[in-house]
Amino acid sequence: MADLDDTPPLSASRSAGELASREPAPLDESASRARSLLAAQPVVEGRAELPEALDQEDVPPRRAAEAGAQFWSLRADGDDVVVGTLHRIDAIRTLVAGCPEDLRLVHSTAEMADARNCGRVAALLGPVSWDALGGSLATLRAYQALGVRVVNVTRFDGFAREAVREMNRLGLLVDLSGAEPDTVRQTLSVTKAPAVLTRADPDALPDDTLRLLGEYSAVCMVPVAVDPAVTADALDRVHALAGPLGVGLSGAADPAAGYAPLFAELLRRGWDECDLAGLAHGNATRALRETEFHARAVRLGRAP
Repeated sequence: MADLDDTPPLSASRSAGELASREPAPLDESASRARSLLAAQPVVEGRAELPEALDQEDVPPRRAAEAGAQFWSLRADGDDVVVGTLHRIDAIRTLVAGCPEDLRLVHSTAEMADARNCGRVAALLGPVSWDALGGSLATLRAYQALGVRVVNVTRFDGFAREAVREMNRLGLLVDLSGAEPDTVRQTLSVTKAPAVLTRADPDALPDDTLRLLGEYSAVCMVPVAVDPAVTADALDRVHALAGPLGVGLSGAADPAAGYAPLFAELLRRGWDECDLAGLAHGNATRALRETEFHARAVRLGRAP
């Protein structure tokens, strides 16, 4: 299988007006082009939810056939969230190990590409919920050592400032899903690596917040509704305000239908294949890769 291209040539200069001015693709042609594009550019799903009572009998989370990688949520409930999160990490590692022909646990963009080239779906651990840190940088470092790659920051204070800096040093993605606009703004002013929203609600994000996410190269990963037009409307708004490098996908409400209906709708609206490759996987992969590069630069003493 050919190597997966995780760095599609994307342009941040294309505007919503330019998209609207293009001739929409015919219905049949757009569907065929959508399927071809997704075959070459598998989707990175920002948030794969697992059963609350996870055990080793559980099958992997549902996903569309076009998914090439998933961030597996580590949200845990109960009195001791830290212990619950550790139990979930242990169960997920066992689950993935039991599906070697289907899944591969990965920790980097290079391993994501290798998993795809070997015909496996890449599973990334995270996001971890903010409460699961227990206010401890030591716990944060322990999660990273266990393979976690994403932490959800939902409030901002003195500890959050230090935690975000430590996440940058360790190469952990900062996830701002569910954060209030003030928390988004304060966190973006501290992080040296791109943030993501693994499960964004564009309706809850004001225009100025979306513009700010674009200015800081963040990626807003939008859930795909059953009606592709609804998701396309949301993505048009994120694209217009955060830019083509700021859009991604969180997951599909109907994995059986997959992403082809959405991509066909976007093609009919004038999205070009370069921007769609970024939407599918290029933008999320870029955020993770830049986070890795920054952490490496910190270790080598070359970070600004």
